[in-house]
Amino acid sequence: MIVMGGIVGSGIFINPYVVAQRVHSPGLILFVWIAGGIVAILGAFVYAELGDRMPEVGGQYVYLRNAYHPAVGFLYGWVLLLVIQTGGMAAVAVTFASYFIELTSLPISPRWIVVVTLGILTLINCLGVKPGSRVQSILMVLKIAAIACLVGAGFFLAKTPHPILHPILDSPPSMGLLTAIGAAMVPVLFSYGGWQTTNFIAGEIKDARKNLARALIIGVSAVIVLYLLVNMVCVRVLGAAALAQTNVPASAVMRIVSGDSGAKLIALGIAVSTVGFLSQAILTAPRVYFAMADDGLFFRSVAYVTAKTRVPVVAILLQSIWTVLVAFTGKYEQILNFVIPIDFFFFGLSASCLFIFRHRERDQPTQQIGFRVPGHPVTTIVFILACWLVVANTIYKYPGNSSVGVAILLLGLPVYAFWNRRRKAAK
Repeated sequence: MIVMGGIVGSGIFINPYVVAQRVHSPGLILFVWIAGGIVAILGAFVYAELGDRMPEVGGQYVYLRNAYHPAVGFLYGWVLLLVIQTGGMAAVAVTFASYFIELTSLPISPRWIVVVTLGILTLINCLGVKPGSRVQSILMVLKIAAIACLVGAGFFLAKTPHPILHPILDSPPSMGLLTAIGAAMVPVLFSYGGWQTTNFIAGEIKDARKNLARALIIGVSAVIVLYLLVNMVCVRVLGAAALAQTNVPASAVMRIVSGDSGAKLIALGIAVSTVGFLSQAILTAPRVYFAMADDGLFFRSVAYVTAKTRVPVVAILLQSIWTVLVAFTGKYEQILNFVIPIDFFFFGLSASCLFIFRHRERDQPTQQIGFRVPGHPVTTIVFILACWLVVANTIYKYPGNSSVGVAILLLGLPVYAFWNRRRKAAK
């Protein structure tokens, strides 16, 4: 449930129209989502082996620190706090606030809804991993119910369905078509992202070496099925052309098959989905800041763990407070444009750690590895190249925003030097 909750947010209810704007036939639309799912499952394989090798709190931070240098791990934690995690959370929190106001018609400021929502979820996760994971499981079940409602309505209530697989191509094969498929892959891969956050809490999972790999593979596989079903329904009910013209495809599908009541029901499902994403983000990502502080590379108080619940409450509070500040600035949309190149760069870099760990294993076999990536090194290289192609495409299309993201990343170097000097002086 935590793996699926980290992936399924509001994107699957919205992004199908972005893909349909870039590739225009039903066959190509579904092909792109299948290709994105293949990349996601390759990533799940990679992170399953990494988690099996190092079932420690911190996930990617730990892999990058141990494979390359503590500075590389710190830079990841730095941008995770300032840009990747909190920027995404701020945008999702404001999305929830807008849906909440639309559904309830209450005269409440969206800012207060953001504060209250994040406050409640923060409190729950400060009470311990079990309460946080139970809430996450409940919200994920509700998300699945919303998707099942959308899929069921689309398949059984549509009166004049469009073909799902025909035509496969809308134009002859060409370099322009290949470029369009590449552009469509960006929102698809972004929609599939999020499974890696489960590795952040590896140290708190029972029998992590066995259960983390299982969770990643089962969770990502289940999301691939859900995503394909949603896109099949969108194409079947709306058709490729109409899908490209609406920025609320899930609501459009439900309005056609069951009227305004159906559209309102799916809006409620989207609201629940956004809360589920926020809950998962609060449960997982603070473990990275905790690991940094525990290494002496951040404020020591961030490594504080309560005696009773054994959770990093200061790290959780830090992330939630920063998320509120980002949401209040109104700059969250701009920050999201910085997220993609930085996030996918570290996806690929983290996957490359596997080559280093396997090389060291040949020299010093110290442990019996349980899970192995099928088809390595080919499958691992495919995943890395897919991630870095997204980075290159985003930098090419949005050089201004990407340069700001890179600047924030590089700003972490002097910050790391400061904390490293403090750590050495304290020894």
